[in-house]
Amino acid sequence: MDDHDPASGCLHEKKKLPAAFTWEVRANNRSYHLQFKKKFAFCLTKNKYAGNAIKTAKYNILTFLPLNLYEQFHRMANVYFVFVILLQTIPEISTLPWYTLLFPLSCLLTIRALRDLIDDIGRHQSDRNINSRPCEILSGKREFRQGEAQLRALFPLLSKADMLLLCSSEPSSLCYVETADIDGETNLKFRQALPVTHRELTSEGSVAAFDGEVTCEEPNSRMHSFTGTLQWRGETYALDSERILLRGCKLRNTDFCYGLVIYAGFDSKIMRNCGKIKRKKTKLDRMMDRLVIIIFLVLLAMSLCLAIASGFWAKTFQEKHTYLSALYKHTAPAKQAFFSFWGFAILLSIIIPMSMYITFEFIYLVNSFFINWDLEMYYAVKDIPAKARSTSLNDQLGQIEYIFSDKTGTLTQNIMSFKKCCINGTVYGNFFSWEMWMKARPAFLTGKTYNARMGFSLPKPCSSSTGQLVYQAASPDEEALVLAARDLGYVFLSRTQDTITISELGVKRTYKVLAMLDFNSDRKRMSVLVRDPQGTIRLYTKGADTVILARLRSRGPSETFTERALDRFAEETLRTLCLASKVVSEAEYCEWSRRHQEASILLQDRAWQMDSLYEEMEQNLELLGVTAIEDKLQDGVPETIQLLKLGNIKVWVLTGDKQETAMNIGYACKLLTDDMEILEEKEDKILHTGEVLMKEEGWLWQWLPCRGATDSQEQGSLVEKAFVDLATSCQAVICCRVTPKQKALIVQLVKKHKKATTLAIGDGANDVNMIKTADIGVGISGLEGMQAVQCSDYALAQFSYLQRLLLVHGRWAYLRICKFLRYFFYKTFAGLMAQVWFAFHSGFTAQPLYEGWFLALYNVFYTAHPVLSVGLLEQDVSAKKSLEFPELYAIGQQDELFNYRIFGVTLLHGVSTSLASFYIAFWAFKDCVGSKVVGDYESFSVTVATSALLSVLVEVSTGLPFPTLIPGARVGDGWNMVVLEAAGKDEELKATRPNGTWVVGQMDPRHVPTLPSVAGGQSPRRLGRN
Repeated sequence: MDDHDPASGCLHEKKKLPAAFTWEVRANNRSYHLQFKKKFAFCLTKNKYAGNAIKTAKYNILTFLPLNLYEQFHRMANVYFVFVILLQTIPEISTLPWYTLLFPLSCLLTIRALRDLIDDIGRHQSDRNINSRPCEILSGKREFRQGEAQLRALFPLLSKADMLLLCSSEPSSLCYVETADIDGETNLKFRQALPVTHRELTSEGSVAAFDGEVTCEEPNSRMHSFTGTLQWRGETYALDSERILLRGCKLRNTDFCYGLVIYAGFDSKIMRNCGKIKRKKTKLDRMMDRLVIIIFLVLLAMSLCLAIASGFWAKTFQEKHTYLSALYKHTAPAKQAFFSFWGFAILLSIIIPMSMYITFEFIYLVNSFFINWDLEMYYAVKDIPAKARSTSLNDQLGQIEYIFSDKTGTLTQNIMSFKKCCINGTVYGNFFSWEMWMKARPAFLTGKTYNARMGFSLPKPCSSSTGQLVYQAASPDEEALVLAARDLGYVFLSRTQDTITISELGVKRTYKVLAMLDFNSDRKRMSVLVRDPQGTIRLYTKGADTVILARLRSRGPSETFTERALDRFAEETLRTLCLASKVVSEAEYCEWSRRHQEASILLQDRAWQMDSLYEEMEQNLELLGVTAIEDKLQDGVPETIQLLKLGNIKVWVLTGDKQETAMNIGYACKLLTDDMEILEEKEDKILHTGEVLMKEEGWLWQWLPCRGATDSQEQGSLVEKAFVDLATSCQAVICCRVTPKQKALIVQLVKKHKKATTLAIGDGANDVNMIKTADIGVGISGLEGMQAVQCSDYALAQFSYLQRLLLVHGRWAYLRICKFLRYFFYKTFAGLMAQVWFAFHSGFTAQPLYEGWFLALYNVFYTAHPVLSVGLLEQDVSAKKSLEFPELYAIGQQDELFNYRIFGVTLLHGVSTSLASFYIAFWAFKDCVGSKVVGDYESFSVTVATSALLSVLVEVSTGLPFPTLIPGARVGDGWNMVVLEAAGKDEELKATRPNGTWVVGQMDPRHVPTLPSVAGGQSPRRLGRN
């Protein structure tokens, strides 16, 4: 099997070695399984074979507090703040009350702990629901392990473990299952028991006495793969995934079934796939991490400089005032500098915005609710609202540069209807239903060509449908073919272990199934070997045109015309499927069947051997025809793509369809236009074309992957870079014939080489890797199950809702977060940098300027409400205007609202405000004496604090271009909280020092210096706007 990836041209995947086949399961033999142990911690051991109970919860009553605190203190910021709090307990260096940092840190830890607790309570409830599901165990035990019991699963319950299907209520022990909770596909699949267990296990007693032994691979996460053997009564039988019922699948159209547990609990495949998804971080998150580190280093540098200044000041003071030498007998200047360093480190630590993280959590959560509550993104037809599954990526929605979209089910409706076909070189369309009593039949049904008949009976044996009036097929394409054939008189009636019965134009015919050659994404085809009623062995194959046409025996006029019909169908945006067959001789079948049986019981390299046998059989085919199925565009797709393009967002379509179909869908959805130049490229020409067109713009590039391994790793890197450079220089890109793995690789390449913000949107399980790889993953709640939605960050019902998600909610969220950050940093520096200026006038003694209560509440309460209102409700333009002018979206892509330059300007703005607030007040209080003049330290402190706070409130209130009532009220709340707190402080001073200065009582004279301070602090406002 070729491990070269045509999507990248150079990325190679190392082949995984097969798992060890050491997992042995003996039916109803508990003592056998209990003797096996495995290590899990140091020298401790536990049973190798797990019980079926699962536990996804992280905490219990005893472990919640210690474990949650342990996890939270893995964050370096929390460790730093605890370190500062410990420093505050040392009297020699403590400059602030211990509660100034303990209070906000406690708030942060409590909020995050409550969030973790709520999440874990949900996991506990989910665990209880799953573990308490009813299940019948024939051995009579309440808890079961691998091989210890035969389970009886009832319709419509979920399977409780990965188990070998022994028998079922259906003929030939068929069992129909729905795997939507596993792989996202809602179409029914069938599983079938071994013929020997179907024949022998005919009663509940015989099932309970079953004593077979299964040898298979160790538990693993490969959902669609299983290799093992069953040894029973001296015989060995091959086992594969078609015999296994996975945990989580639901029984459909089957009353009950019996199975032998192979993997239970955490050993089951679905639990092995429940690994942690890597947490996605936004661009602003990463920038904030770097800024906090920069602020921390700057504070350390400032503390060091001020400490050095403290030492020099102490030395100078002692030299000038020798008569006070007794006071400094045990305090050397170096010692004073050492203590001052730690004192300033404590004093300035509050500038690091710990409360910012608290506010972040709330802003992200509320903005996610706005997305969930948006009625414009509610799909009433199916009662599906929009859902923000991630609450920490909203601002990234306003910075998307590239969208990678699936086609089927995302741009289209994924509702397939059979439209046309080409049989034996003749195109048919506009069909009408067939009825037994019709006097006139369609010409192609009464024709003499045998191929015409077999062309319409072919979809039946190859399809996995149920034989009821309402068919349940393994894919929408199959269902469309089965329904079309039914309407034309070829009715699928029933299926057993070995036969398929079809009514062909009213005549019942039974085909004996000799072998099924299953479909997979590498083969791109499926086949069935049948013996018809006349005894002739025939192979029927259906699949993609690229693999079928390459395996034809000959090319004649009929095949040439059919190939031209393929192109015409693709031009009409129809999905095509090729049908072929061949007659197999009895001798050829017997030889092939013998080798097929031998390969089927292999443990090592079974899949490779089977693929080789399939390839050998599927040669020298005779082309029967081509089917064409229509999949219409969703409503609003062209308009949405046009708006996104106007918003400077590039849209790429990644599809497994052929080139012509993908191109015509591109034109239909207006991704491509007639005035575009079409650049059609293959992998082996990328380097040359990239050099020629490196400086040309405005191209549409359509990439067609091809097989052609790159020998050199250096050459492979060049191809990667050339691919990305060439593709990103185009207005639109359509990638055809790509596999699910290649979709994710394409997204990864763009992220790697362009450092761009990407969004992937899809609806099926084949889009999951792409969704996980992109910065933002959007799942469409479509007809292919919920796997894409479950792995996504945001869930939508229609592609057209993407325009509102990005252009409205995304841009608003980015605007709000950026303004919040600017105001937050501004208010922090404007209010707290005065501590540094005060040090120059207090002998660099790390004496705090503000009261401890003010420092503790400044970021958490006084200035939190106004800034929080900006983060929640700020709008520069309305939603209607955001959609009318999508060009506004570009500001987020270019990081215009918050970057290092904006941070620097905000820092200067805050510093200038703190300078004005401090020195204007300092000038007003300088050399003030007298009984009626306010000149004490506390009055000066409150004046500077009031001035800084008023500057922040004025900055917020005058910076709302789209003012609303709530932000204005929040600004007033900030001032009211200060007045109330000052009144409380006033009462405290009155009680402790009756003759002291009253804060509120002295407010009027203080207005004189305060108002100039506010005016001075707001003088550089225009600078801060830039």
